[in-house]
Amino acid sequence: MRPEHQDSPFVRGLKDGISICIGYLSVGFAFGIFAVSEGLTPLEAILISATNVTSAGQLAAVPVILSGGTLFELAASQLIINLRYTLMSILLSQKFDSSVRLSDRFLIAFVNTDEVFAVASSKKSVGREYLFGLILTPFLGWTAGTAAGACAGDVLPALVISALGIAIYGMFIAIVVPPAREQRSVLFCVSIAIALSCLFRFLPVLSGVQTGFVVIICSVIAAAAAAALFPLPEKEDGHEV
Repeated sequence: MRPEHQDSPFVRGLKDGISICIGYLSVGFAFGIFAVSEGLTPLEAILISATNVTSAGQLAAVPVILSGGTLFELAASQLIINLRYTLMSILLSQKFDSSVRLSDRFLIAFVNTDEVFAVASSKKSVGREYLFGLILTPFLGWTAGTAAGACAGDVLPALVISALGIAIYGMFIAIVVPPAREQRSVLFCVSIAIALSCLFRFLPVLSGVQTGFVVIICSVIAAAAAAALFPLPEKEDGHEV
């Protein structure tokens, strides 16, 4: 019998996801403000968050949607932006115990964000109950935060709404700057992406390219250039060559 003071795996997952949930409330709020200020309805913003759970992907998707981009453009840009989740899901699957079924993997992968991956992968082994608890609170935080931000336009002054609309950009800057200061490869990759984005924005011959394709082109070229100039050292028997 389980000791009375010991929480179930599901409850432990819920507790471990609370800190992620709190962080997602603020980021989701910023996305809700941004999406509605750009022209989406509150319901559309909420549905995007409830069916995606990817801040970078959603931020890139809004301009594509509002500019009338094609489904191929939207899908391709999301594939490039969220490709890292494929590797994260593969790595996390190595931690699953026998209780995790094939159908469970699809649901877990849906909310396998960077933070959820970090918490789950720190465990020696994880089961379906724990993982369901771990992904539930972040999902609720992300969706509720978006709903609050999307509906805030009816309550907050226009000046505050305008200021909060750029908060999500500040979040990405805060994510990028620290590693860019420590690693030349990251700084180089970011610089290339910024330079290319400026070219597509200000050069008349390139300014007509759809937003989604701009994201794809800048991401692929910047990542490829950084990989070519700053390759990771090969390892043999756990040691760098």
